[in-house]
Amino acid sequence: MAPFQVQRDVMTHVAIRTLTSIPVMTDLSDSVRATPADPQSTNDRVVVVSLADDLAKPLLDELDYEYATRYADFDGFEQPEDAPSEIELFPPFVFEPPLGLALLIVRDGQAIAGGAFMHLDERTVEYKRIWTSSKHRRQGLSRRVLAALDHEAASRGYSRVYLTTGPRQPEAKHLYLRTGFTPLFDVDADPETVVHLAFEKRITPTAARQRPKGLRARLRFWRQRRRIEWAHKYHPAPTVRLDDLPTTGDAS
Repeated sequence: MAPFQVQRDVMTHVAIRTLTSIPVMTDLSDSVRATPADPQSTNDRVVVVSLADDLAKPLLDELDYEYATRYADFDGFEQPEDAPSEIELFPPFVFEPPLGLALLIVRDGQAIAGGAFMHLDERTVEYKRIWTSSKHRRQGLSRRVLAALDHEAASRGYSRVYLTTGPRQPEAKHLYLRTGFTPLFDVDADPETVVHLAFEKRITPTAARQRPKGLRARLRFWRQRRRIEWAHKYHPAPTVRLDDLPTTGDAS
């Protein structure tokens, strides 16, 4: 089993992990583990980073532009005037250990796809910031990001994945329907009347859930929890879950 590599990116001067195509379960720090990348290109790396890092800037910039342009004339979200933007609502630290994670696919030194998750409840993570560069679409990158996130979430003992997308992002809706997610809404309804298109799926945990160890990790844990709970004022917690659907049953 080949070890993963810890590299220092020359552009950002922060440590990042190169994730190989072989599942490596050696701890790096704070229970961060390597993820199978299954690269289609020998130039691609899957790296775990902070979304505050310069390497992640294209992800945040493009997502912010997409949200602003697609929903400029959409008033269905019914947010108060003081509501933060989607990018501002969940700052980078909620997507960092011990309760979160963010990763990028990097090609020739540039981020071309990425995604992140944050804690939702004791068995569920919520995926956010799923992104593929506008210059690199139709290469299966989003599927690779989702597979890597699934692996990381399972390695932390989670058994559920929840996410939402907006009514004007049909490509995201179709991606999630094709990758094992169950819609928690009527797929035949007008998406703009649904507004928040929610999905959920089960994953198989590969490790037990771990509580953060050490004072610093515990403080960060509670800070993340408080921020996520506060954000539910603008981003409501799910009211319908996978186990609520009449055709699903699960003992886990």
